[in-house]
Amino acid sequence: MLEKFLKKIDFTSTKDFADNYHVTVPENFNFGYDIVDEWAKTNPTKRAICWANDHHEHIDFTFADIKEQSDKAASYFQSLGIGKGDMVMLILKRRYEFWFAIIGLHKIGAVAIPATHLLTKKDIVYRNNAADIKAIVCVDDEIVLQHVDDAMTESPSIKFRIACGGTGREGWLDFHQGLNDAKPFVRPQNVNTNKDIALLYFTSGTTGEPKMVIHDFAYPLGHIVTAKYWHNLNEDSLHLTVADTGWAKAVWGKLYGQWIVGAAVMVYDHEKFTPEAMLRLIENYKVTSFCAPPTVFRFMIREDLSKFDLSSLKYATTAGEALNPSVYEAFYKGTGIKMMEAFGQTETTPTIVTFPWMKPKPGAMGVPNPAYDMDLIATDGRSVEDGEVGEVVIRTDRWRPLGLFMGYYRDERLTKQVYYDNIYHTGDMAWRDEDGYYWFVGRSDDVIKSSGYRIGPFEVESALMTHPAVVECAITGVPDEIRGQVVKATVVLAKEYRDIANDHLKHDIQNHVKNVTAPYKYPRIIEFVDELPKTISGKIKRADIRKQQ
Repeated sequence: MLEKFLKKIDFTSTKDFADNYHVTVPENFNFGYDIVDEWAKTNPTKRAICWANDHHEHIDFTFADIKEQSDKAASYFQSLGIGKGDMVMLILKRRYEFWFAIIGLHKIGAVAIPATHLLTKKDIVYRNNAADIKAIVCVDDEIVLQHVDDAMTESPSIKFRIACGGTGREGWLDFHQGLNDAKPFVRPQNVNTNKDIALLYFTSGTTGEPKMVIHDFAYPLGHIVTAKYWHNLNEDSLHLTVADTGWAKAVWGKLYGQWIVGAAVMVYDHEKFTPEAMLRLIENYKVTSFCAPPTVFRFMIREDLSKFDLSSLKYATTAGEALNPSVYEAFYKGTGIKMMEAFGQTETTPTIVTFPWMKPKPGAMGVPNPAYDMDLIATDGRSVEDGEVGEVVIRTDRWRPLGLFMGYYRDERLTKQVYYDNIYHTGDMAWRDEDGYYWFVGRSDDVIKSSGYRIGPFEVESALMTHPAVVECAITGVPDEIRGQVVKATVVLAKEYRDIANDHLKHDIQNHVKNVTAPYKYPRIIEFVDELPKTISGKIKRADIRKQQ
């Protein structure tokens, strides 16, 4: 399949990749027809999904199955009057119906809006009205269904509520019944162009209302890099990315690039994460490639890894938050596998990558993805030198990369705040070492300026996380008359340390940080808390912490 899009597939260096990587983008590309249906035609029995849940149920779906079910979904949506450009929200957790629905929506040119099941009535009302959502497809979950019902009186655009199962609730349609009754699907004419909207994500920012990130129909091709050159997948791979389908990370690791490469995706439909269950899943289903946020790895390395047969696992990748070197080292010691980090946003595909031909540096994000024209710039707009902190930006004056968002839906003002003069400003700060590796510092508004020093929250958090008492932490700046700002650590303690949350422990943590990193970075203020304020996607809300200071 890759031969259709790439003239050269295998690379030996980043320079080789930069010089020779080129994607041929078909006219009016549609992932449903050009990838799913092509696999169903050329290799119909090839496994596409290995689905299992925490009740010991297991189903394999071939590409022929996915074509059949997505065709039925497309026909069913059409029977409801849903078509090109219509907005449909998918609240499907890790249910396999997500893949039927999103491919079905692609096939009729509608806009898929993946969303988390953690949304409340207020969240759903906001999304329904902000995007004029026409239909919602939900898991058969009482809490989710009730939140949707509660939102209806304030959501005039909603025409259909569809549940995966016979709920018996008034006003709801049964998705499975709709698939069973669907007429044979006929591909409509003029389904889409490459510039039409295919996906919309509400990003849960740490301040303000969520932004509406929109991607075009060519966006999946940007994830060839994700699957082939970050996850290091091939047609024999079984890849597991830990992500709910409501987040962009799901299409990064459970759909687009993986199926273009021809890999099968492992889907674990579970309610509560436990590291033992995840490790047992890798063992039982012979997962070959694993991707998860560093938080998941932090829990996994606390297990006795020798109790699990992880011999099938050949590759591990991580993203979503910066990787603490201590986590990298512990996982490597337990498995012999080097974690390969990457960086990106909902607005992009991976923009900084640790490629398979590279030696990873624990804690470094990797090097710029040559598919993007990336730079690090200072506040005055100049490109910074090695070792100097700058903002990660993407230049589009020479070319517009596959995977870069179209803008923020219905918000030209907000789009122009971050994307102007042919430069997209990510708002993320980093520095580059002499080997070209990028090191994350923090969001531009989170960087602390103390006594003339610029201190990134992540580097202090990394030092804190190596103290045995610290489970989670957040670093913020506190105004100070003499130093401008001082470093404050808000810390969640391990259970065994909560009874000794005193000044002596604070001093011990401070001295530990001084020994691990530069002494000027240590937190002069430490506050112990039971939990950190977070968005529904799990991002720490440092702005809320600053407000409470």
